[in-house]
Amino acid sequence: MTMTFHLDIVSLEEAIFSGRVEKIIATGKLGELGIFPGHTPLLTTLKPGFIRTVKQGGEEEVFYISGGILEVQPEIATILADTLLRAAHLNEAAALQAKEQAEKQLAKKSTEFAYGQAMHELAEATAQLRAIQELRKKAARH
Repeated sequence: MTMTFHLDIVSLEEAIFSGRVEKIIATGKLGELGIFPGHTPLLTTLKPGFIRTVKQGGEEEVFYISGGILEVQPEIATILADTLLRAAHLNEAAALQAKEQAEKQLAKKSTEFAYGQAMHELAEATAQLRAIQELRKKAARH
């Protein structure tokens, strides 16, 4: 039998997942993280990107997160997200449009230019597109 641990994923609006998982893949402050049963306790911030879970039984699910916190304890992990969506619910056309808009703002650099805001929007749009790509990879493997 495969070892598992409990995972809760919640956003400000709702609890989106609660159950047993075999592993979690996420993007932490210092890079990609792989969390498996028995992982050392950890508390880290999460960057915008995708979270990939392998549920008990091997089924994979991909989520998009705009940022948040990951806490890992011996038998439970919790992801507290600013914004969280199942990757299957992301709108690729809207993400591409947001990415293009942010890139135009960065190229323009007018006097009323909000560099930090444009970079944040670009990072979120790029993270959404990465989540969509991860979902496609998952579909191609099956």
